Parts: sequence; structure tokens; C-alpha cells
Amino acid sequence: MWIEAPREARLRAVPLAPPGQDEALVETLWSAVSRGTERLVFEGRAPRSEWERMRAPFQEGAFSFPVKYGYCAVGRVAAGPAELLGRIVFCLYPHQDRFVAPIAMLRPVPEATPARRATLAANMETALNALWDAGAGPGDRIVVIGAGVVGMLVAALAARLPGAEVLAYDREPSRAQILESLGARFVGAEALEGQGADVVFHASASPEGLALSLAAAGLEATIIELSWYGEGQVAAPLGGAFHANRLRLVSSQVGQVAPSRRPRWTYARRLDKALELLADPRLDALIAEEIAFADAPREIARVLAPGASGLATLFRY
Repeated sequence: MWIEAPREARLRAVPLAPPGQDEALVETLWSAVSRGTERLVFEGRAPRSEWERMRAPFQEGAFSFPVKYGYCAVGRVAAGPAELLGRIVFCLYPHQDRFVAPIAMLRPVPEATPARRATLAANMETALNALWDAGAGPGDRIVVIGAGVVGMLVAALAARLPGAEVLAYDREPSRAQILESLGARFVGAEALEGQGADVVFHASASPEGLALSLAAAGLEATIIELSWYGEGQVAAPLGGAFHANRLRLVSSQVGQVAPSRRPRWTYARRLDKALELLADPRLDALIAEEIAFADAPREIARVLAPGASGLATLFRY
């Protein structure tokens, strides 16, 4: 699937070369749409200053269009080394029904993690990296603002910390049941102001959510900013108690392994751990719909429309 122009997509048929040495042919089973980043790309709002840093590993074309973009593919190895034949693998590949990739870029999916759920691996990596960036620990009062896929995965990981109290807020009250099933407590915005949280994760990509994050943070607390705003300008209310409370506003981005783990963790090790963490069957609730890949060019505009409801959307091959 190629984005030919802002909000215009189509499928292109291209011949595939046979896999070479140290490569494998993968038949895709599922790929996930990353609503935040792919929406910016689809609408032509990827900041020019970030074009090189935003490049996906197997991207073709450019953000000036046309561009083939995506990074959440799960498939079965159809040709390649004997030890990989028939294995289910995850790859940071765009939406495509078959592809050839270096073996080093294919991460085997653990047997305990179904192929469909493994499409959330890139989101789980982001959530895991955010926990590392935050330094959150047992017993902490942790707030998550914005319960999209990444926000819910952060909440799910944080709730595993012994004794942690995880509070979550989203403008969609329908997400309360999923959050509660993951071990978080869904609360209203008014309950978060002055909460005195040890750590706040902001993932709503809205100025209102950022303001609420600052209000929920306690003395010398850390706010982890996970939102990706693209070209937009964001009002950050840094008056009031921001300085008096000595708050830390920290960006977290999956393009680099968190500094606390970087000396020991490779990208491959982090991705393998994300796939392992997806063995939790409760996380199936984060997948909202499936779309046949043949229908992807017609449906993608609806999926990525501003304000579109729903969580993860998968293309089924």
C-alpha cells in the first residue's frame, strides 16, 4: 500500500526478487496501523525537519509523496534458512502481502504470543521504553493520561509493579472496562488534579491532556511525554506550580533505547521482550477491528480520520 498524496492510498503490484543469502521471504498474515505516526504521514503533516529520523526501516519513497510506510507486520517465513521455514516472525515492514527482508530484521514470535496480537509489538516497545525512561517502581502512584494503544500498554505494564497504584484517564469512557481489566483504575479528569502522582505518562496528544498531566504530578515528579504532535504547536502551561514543584517534563521516544538500559540492551533484545510481554490474552481487547488488505486503500482514510474512535486496526492478508 502506497500513500500517493495526502489522504490518498492505493495498492501497487510489484515483482519480488527471490531471497538472497541471509534473507527470507515472508508471507504477511497481519499488519497493524499505527494511528499516531501513520496519521501524520497520511495527512502529509510529518515535519520536514524530522523526515530522516522518521524513516521506517523498509520505507520506500519520501514524505513528500508517494511513500510506502508502516512498521507492524507479522507473517510466516515461506523461503529462507531451514531453521526459520514456517516460523511466525515480526518485522518492521510496511503494509505489503509478501516481502523479502534480512534475517537479522526478523524476530521470531514466541509460541505463547498469537500472530494477531504480535502486531502490537512496536507499541509494546514504546510502552516498555517509557517505563524505563520514567524510572517508575514498586508502590508508586502512576497516572496515565490518554488511553490509546500505547497508553493502555503503559498502564498494563505499570500495573505489574508490586504495590503500584495506576490511575488512568481518557475522554472515551468506553475504555474504562479495558483499563480496569489491565489493572488500572479509570478516573475522571477532576480526580487527577492535585493527585500528587510520582510519575505521569501523557499519551493523549492534546494540550488539554498535557495541562492535566502537569496538574496531576506531585512534588519533584516526572511527566513522561509520549505524544507525537507532528507540525502542530502545543501550549504547555509552565506557569503556576510547575517551577515551585520542580517538575520534570521528559520526552520518551522509541527510536533510541532508554539511557538507563542502553549499555546492555540492543534493539533486538527490546523487541524480543516486547513480543514476550504480548503473551497476555487480556491485550486482545486493544484490537478494535480487522480490514481485508484489498480494502485497505478505501478504508484507511476512515481509520485515520481526525477524531476516529477505536484502538488498534489490523489489515488481514
